[in-house]
Amino acid sequence: MPIPSRAALVEHLVRTRIAGDVATPRDNNLSHYRKLANGDRHYWLGLELGDRWTDEQDVLAVMAERCGVNDDPQYRFGQDTIDPELTVDALDRMAARLRKAAAAKERVLFATGHPGGLLDVHRATAAALRAAGCEIVVIPSGLTADEGYVFQFADVAVLERGATLWHTHSPEPMAAILDGLAAEGRPLPDLVVADHGWAGCAGRRGIDAVGYADSNDPALFLGEAEGTLQVTVPLDDHVTDPRFYDPMTAYLLNAAGLAVD
Repeated sequence: MPIPSRAALVEHLVRTRIAGDVATPRDNNLSHYRKLANGDRHYWLGLELGDRWTDEQDVLAVMAERCGVNDDPQYRFGQDTIDPELTVDALDRMAARLRKAAAAKERVLFATGHPGGLLDVHRATAAALRAAGCEIVVIPSGLTADEGYVFQFADVAVLERGATLWHTHSPEPMAAILDGLAAEGRPLPDLVVADHGWAGCAGRRGIDAVGYADSNDPALFLGEAEGTLQVTVPLDDHVTDPRFYDPMTAYLLNAAGLAVD
């Protein structure tokens, strides 16, 4: 995979709708911001937001600043956006944290609630960190959460139900991993690279966490704004072809000084 320049990556993100005019409609974004503000913990993605984000307009303001959605509260329906420049800025911040992990040979845990889109992004990043000398955390066996099984596939923790990798926003699978490691007397990860509730749960427990989030998943952006998460990368987390993420992954690993798998 050739390493794209910043300009080429921005063009690719827009063309494939990873950023730019994304598939998530405005009314869906605003509905999720409102539900988060109203205290619906499904939308908190494992974070503990207290009463700090009870005004949906405050949530919208953060999403406009960190994700690039339209900042007009009167704009209720139609197309919404993710700013591709913000996506690349966040990839650069994530790359800096990955570079630090590689330099210190840290223990790193990977997990995804979006296996249909982001599994290979995480797999390739794990392979590059392992090649740099990091320990990729092996999760305990026999873990369960949310009526499913928590296991690793290609170095990435996932939730499985009925022989299917599950799309989940829940923090419970990550909680099961962290509790399982503690029960075995094993050290917790130095870094978690994840998304959805997997990233939120890790950040809430005080572990360095970086992750990916869509424009209708505001919690991780709020977590970064508050310092609970190290980095949140804005993107559409399930585009029509998971191979569309390959140039983004190549850019990330190159920026981190890691071998590109």
